[in-house]
Amino acid sequence: MSFGTTGRFAPRTLARITGGLYVLYILVSVLANAVSHIGLGDAQQIYVSITTHPWLFRLGLLIAFVSAFLFLMTAWGLYVLLQTVNRDLALLFLLLNAVGVAIQCASLLQLISAIQAPEVAATAQLAANVYRSGFAAAQLFYGTWLFPLGYLVIKSKFLPRLLGILLILDGFAEMIWFTQALLLPAYPAIKVPGLVVSLLAEVGLALWLLIKGVSSPTTAAPVPPVPGDARSDVPAGVGITRLGQR
Repeated sequence: MSFGTTGRFAPRTLARITGGLYVLYILVSVLANAVSHIGLGDAQQIYVSITTHPWLFRLGLLIAFVSAFLFLMTAWGLYVLLQTVNRDLALLFLLLNAVGVAIQCASLLQLISAIQAPEVAATAQLAANVYRSGFAAAQLFYGTWLFPLGYLVIKSKFLPRLLGILLILDGFAEMIWFTQALLLPAYPAIKVPGLVVSLLAEVGLALWLLIKGVSSPTTAAPVPPVPGDARSDVPAGVGITRLGQR
């Protein structure tokens, strides 16, 4: 398998740009959670953040929207890189990621309406609960996009197979998180092992792309004819014709 330049960028350059976006997305997501509990925070933590530190919460919302944009751009970069393996599956994981980002952003809009309401305290709890439900629903798409992504990484031959396996395991971990959030919300510890897998898979892929990039598999060069080989100068079929004349 080989690939040439992708648009204006060579594959290695595009891979490092994608890895940089992925790392930046992870860091910005961590910052959003640290500032306003958007992401891993529960509904009660979000409610407290809205009612006690409204300005910081607005900042956290801004950061959360930026992180969603960075995640979508990361998926686009991965699509461009991996479409050479299987275009249909690459398009599939891009669409799944885009739907997840759309659901996440729609759930964030609930939080904006809460901080703009005249009675913030009265609407904050409801908005926090709606946001958490929407964020949990987004995990269905954030999990399923990892299955075609992991498969393409395994088949790519220019990225480590181990990363592809970890991404598929991460997909199962996200499905566990999605199920736990909707059916067993009182048992958040169920998702903790999956967070470790997610850390290894997604941070590992992001750092590999940023540091190592990708390399095109080498193809065998054609063997030149041996100088002085008389057989290379004889047209095809001449030998057979001469044998028939004897």
